[in-house]
Amino acid sequence: MATLEIRDLHVSVEADNSTKEILKGVDLTVKQGETHAIMGPNGSGKSTLAYSIAGHPKYTITSGTVTLDGEDVLEMSVDERARAGMFLAMQYPVEVPGVSVSNFLRTSATAIRGEAPKLRTWVKEVKTAMETLQMDPAFAERNVNEGFSGGEKKRHEILQLELLKPKIAILDETDSGLDVDALRQVSEGVNRVHASGEVGTLLITHYTRILRYIKPDFVHVFAKGKIVASGGPELADELEAEGYEKYTKGGVTA
Repeated sequence: MATLEIRDLHVSVEADNSTKEILKGVDLTVKQGETHAIMGPNGSGKSTLAYSIAGHPKYTITSGTVTLDGEDVLEMSVDERARAGMFLAMQYPVEVPGVSVSNFLRTSATAIRGEAPKLRTWVKEVKTAMETLQMDPAFAERNVNEGFSGGEKKRHEILQLELLKPKIAILDETDSGLDVDALRQVSEGVNRVHASGEVGTLLITHYTRILRYIKPDFVHVFAKGKIVASGGPELADELEAEGYEKYTKGGVTA
């Protein structure tokens, strides 16, 4: 069973000619087949956690460990992390001019699988996944995310998730900027991946609306750079009703 273990993770970033600590001792374990939702107010460090695990150079790991199946993730380059089974769906997916979606997906799959997928099988695999996500097949020949709407970019992220089949998927505010239909389609894609039992999911969000479609096994409250409370789905209901105030004031753990 694939397991991502984060232990006492501290992360800093350079800002305004000074060093600012963002993560202040994060502990979290995500196992294959589990869905963990991380919720918290703006500026609490949720996205910093996602990008630090993925290897963004902006963030400096000052102490702590991140392992995947016992292997030191922090010693891996960004592409090595991806090949090891880490996947990040970004809050703001970037455009890649000059690279078509079809070429991007097949190149990514080749890197992950160690060999190029057989073309006939691959075309069918991509077409089926796009139809399920209600994506126009013409998107396959467009440049990656270039001219895509917010919903189209997020569906493309989930298309990658379904095709690449990582061990651990980190979804950074995947619900951001989605209308009701796009939110449902994206959520259904995440649920299909979860149903396989082969992917551990770390879902980062501000709001509970996506949790109406994706049922987490665990909910964690993030505040002031660390997890300050953990529980089941009922914790998300509490946050919906009461907000984050009692956690941001400090001193509350569960």
